[in-house]
Amino acid sequence: QVQLVESGGGLVQAGGSLRLSCAASGRTFSSITMGWFRRAPGKEREFVAAVNWRDGITSYADSVKGRFTISRDNAKNLVYLEMNSLKPEDTAVYYCGYGERVRFPPSKREYDYDHWGQGTQVTVSS
Repeated sequence: QVQLVESGGGLVQAGGSLRLSCAASGRTFSSITMGWFRRAPGKEREFVAAVNWRDGITSYADSVKGRFTISRDNAKNLVYLEMNSLKPEDTAVYYCGYGERVRFPPSKREYDYDHWGQGTQVTVSS
């Protein structure tokens, strides 16, 4: 079984930055995809960014392109989401997802991810 633990959320003013981390442990593999999704109050969970673990290929939602960067540390089994120029509409619970099948580009579909973390709250004040 795969365990995912997110951290790094918090309260930040608009225009500020945060870096989220997701630690993966358990039965992990190298040919996987890691993704970040978010759920805002009253909305469905939506895709944010994803990275293929082996080759580092990334994909982003249009709403975060140029502001967010996903990266991974293969040796430490960590994936990061660097968030800059944050907006109030970025307020959400952010979830880390683990997909056991690699797709090119990395999948933006929630059902392609097999394991999820518990989420970390990001609140952006105006």
